[in-house]
Amino acid sequence: MFKRFFMVFVTLILAVVAVLLAAKHPTGPNTISYDEPIGLWLSIGMIVILFLPPLILSLFTSRVVRVVSAVYQAFIVISFLGVIPIGFLFSNQVGVSVIAVLGSLVSIASVVVTLRTNSNKEVHI
Repeated sequence: MFKRFFMVFVTLILAVVAVLLAAKHPTGPNTISYDEPIGLWLSIGMIVILFLPPLILSLFTSRVVRVVSAVYQAFIVISFLGVIPIGFLFSNQVGVSVIAVLGSLVSIASVVVTLRTNSNKEVHI
């Protein structure tokens, strides 16, 4: 249980770091930046809210809950994979791509750990 929670929490931290790095070098008027802190806080808050379901689901050991958590985390992997080319397209955003690669690797590992966790514990009467 702790491994699954820790992996999802590390993924959350990497997502917040990616947002903070993207805000460091805004690419246009409609992107997040440190000049508009309300938008930055809203983005970080939305990420935290979107990570609450997998964090809560990582505390349970039921097979159905683990599958639902793995599917939810698969969407997070897809999101990180979508950020990788975006970071390479814009100048000064290579750090975002590096964080996105790390985030996708940690997310994939989290999905594997979530699915491979054995919940078949014997019950002694």
